[in-house]
Amino acid sequence: MPGATDAASQPAIDGWWSHDETGSPHLIGGKCTECGTYVFPPRANNCPNPACDSDALEAVALSRRGKVWSYTENRYAPPPPYPSPDPFEPFAVAAVELADEGLIVLGKVVEGTLATDLKVGMEVELSTEVLYTDDEGIERLTYAWRIP
Repeated sequence: MPGATDAASQPAIDGWWSHDETGSPHLIGGKCTECGTYVFPPRANNCPNPACDSDALEAVALSRRGKVWSYTENRYAPPPPYPSPDPFEPFAVAAVELADEGLIVLGKVVEGTLATDLKVGMEVELSTEVLYTDDEGIERLTYAWRIP
């Protein structure tokens, strides 16, 4: 399946994203059972809506598409202990407003895409890519936005 994980590739952070039956990735968010407010990264309690007293959030698949709300470019390698490729290559980061939820999610933009390639309001979709390879040789994947 395209984009599906196997024993040689696993999520860098468990529970933040998954694949549907077609192999397409989607983020996993929390949705308040009382007021319908969404949150990402997912959690099981504490509705983020200050007007809501609910303490119950259900895990839901979030939209795969959205529009760029804001963006920037990371031009410096993260300091240890954070993993970084060697040599370090600059990459874009985008805040994306999800199509159905209206939730803004920050994430890396796929390798090879820089800030000059992005525009506020342009449509992007969710993808995955290798973030780093761990000491056991397992590729650790992260979600990333890409221009369709």
